[in-house]
Amino acid sequence: MSPELPSVQSEPVSDTIGISLMVLGTVQDAGLPHIGCRKACCRDFFRTGRSKHMVVSLGLIDHGNRKKFLLEATPDMSAQIKDLKESGFASEQETPDGIFLTHAHIGHYAGLMYLGKEALGAKGVPVYAMPRMKKFLETNGPWSQLVSDENIALQEIAAEDTVSLTPQIQMIPLLVPHRDEFSETVGYKILGPNKSVLFIPDINKWDLWERDIVQEIRDVDYAFIDATFYDAAEINHRDISEIPHPFVVESMAIFDDLPAREKQKIQFIHLNHTNPLHNEESVQYQEVLKQGYGVAKQGAIYGL
Repeated sequence: MSPELPSVQSEPVSDTIGISLMVLGTVQDAGLPHIGCRKACCRDFFRTGRSKHMVVSLGLIDHGNRKKFLLEATPDMSAQIKDLKESGFASEQETPDGIFLTHAHIGHYAGLMYLGKEALGAKGVPVYAMPRMKKFLETNGPWSQLVSDENIALQEIAAEDTVSLTPQIQMIPLLVPHRDEFSETVGYKILGPNKSVLFIPDINKWDLWERDIVQEIRDVDYAFIDATFYDAAEINHRDISEIPHPFVVESMAIFDDLPAREKQKIQFIHLNHTNPLHNEESVQYQEVLKQGYGVAKQGAIYGL
């Protein structure tokens, strides 16, 4: 059955019993505008001093059980947890009921700093992490202070083990090949009562993964996948071997034989500041839509 992709919602979720997934950010780790960038892609944002584009993150809301969860702790986490709170059930609690991390690159865990004594001074926020990621946080400052001061409560998870968050939400971490300097890297399969989601914001190349990405897409209802770079042309100033990701054009070639109902599931996410998919009027953006795929939109809400 072909999934119905939603439009961006500006009003709070009215569903009081279901599960919602909210796109809280779509940009690569360093954000938009990007530090030191003098290109047109960032020029206007530096001039105005602001950007509404936040670093990649998803939120989960179980309305009936009154629980909310965050995937990734980004540098934009302050705004993202507010968006998550205000898009769900009425609650005085600002912090989520759990934060899931994918790996130790800045855009995916640096937001934990806002839970410390210099900022929120949170109490025991559950943070789910793989073994190397957990050890990294426990043994390296300033993150270790979050542990010793009990601002966060680390919960160790294991690859392919199911984590039951509520009676209606399950999370399964999936190891993926990436630059694992300080931790392993995972994506997540998210299981709701009616629909499922694949979330892989970072991977080196699809053919290096022990799993078949085409089959993984067939097995879920939505797939939010790494689209850091559209093609090689946009990063001709960097050595791509140092920052490997599947180009969007490579991914579309791999998925080209999928039927339309499968392509509909794919929402490209984790876009570098140079990525032309930020511009809905670009030739590249229109080509992605023409081929039957989607580009993740901040604020979009999906029922699970």
